[in-house]
Amino acid sequence: MKRTHFFTLILSAVLSASCASREPVSWREAATQDHPWGYYSGVPVTRWNPDGRSMTLLTEIRYTDPDGHVWVAPPGSTVDGASIPRSLWSFMGGPFEGRYRNASVLHDVAYDQQERPPKDADRMFYNAMRCSGVSALEAKTMYYSLLRFGRHWDFSIKRAKPVKIGRKMVARAQAKEPVAVAAQQEIMGVRDWIRNAQPSV
Repeated sequence: MKRTHFFTLILSAVLSASCASREPVSWREAATQDHPWGYYSGVPVTRWNPDGRSMTLLTEIRYTDPDGHVWVAPPGSTVDGASIPRSLWSFMGGPFEGRYRNASVLHDVAYDQQERPPKDADRMFYNAMRCSGVSALEAKTMYYSLLRFGRHWDFSIKRAKPVKIGRKMVARAQAKEPVAVAAQQEIMGVRDWIRNAQPSV
C-alpha cells in the first residue's frame, strides 16, 4: 500500500510540474535558442543521372536557418555542385564530399530556384555548413569564395520578369557573370587572414 501511495504522490507531482503555466515559445524562438546554427529535417537520398555529373534528389531535405527561415530542396531537384565554383574543388574538396554536402545540396537548389537574393543563399550555405560541423575557418573561407567568385543574379523585384512555376508566379532573376576566376593563391591568403583575424561573418 505504501508503494502505491508513494507512486501516486510522485506521479501527481510530475504532472502538476509539467502543467505549470509557462509562456509558449514559438517554433522560431525554439529553433534560435536550441540550435545556434539552425537544423536539418530529412536526409538527402540521390540517384546519379546518366550524364555522370549530376544527381536527382529522391527525398526532400529542409534546413531551418538561425532566423527561422526554411530552405527546401524538394524531391526531383537536380544537384551538380555548380553553385560552388569548380576551381575551388581541388583545394576545398568537392561539393559531395565531407561535412558540407547537405549545405551544398541546399545551396545548389537555392541557386537554381533563384527565389531569394544570392547573398541570402550564400549566408544560408555558411550557416548550414556550421550546422553540419564544418569548422569556422573552412566555412568562412567557403563563404568568402562564394561572395567573391560565385555565380550570382540580380534580384530586383521591380525589374524581374514573372514566370509561372507550377501554380505560382515567381520573379525570374537576371544572371550576372562572375566577377573573377578563383585563384588558389588568393583563397589561401584569405584563409590565412581568416585564421589569424577570426572575423565575424
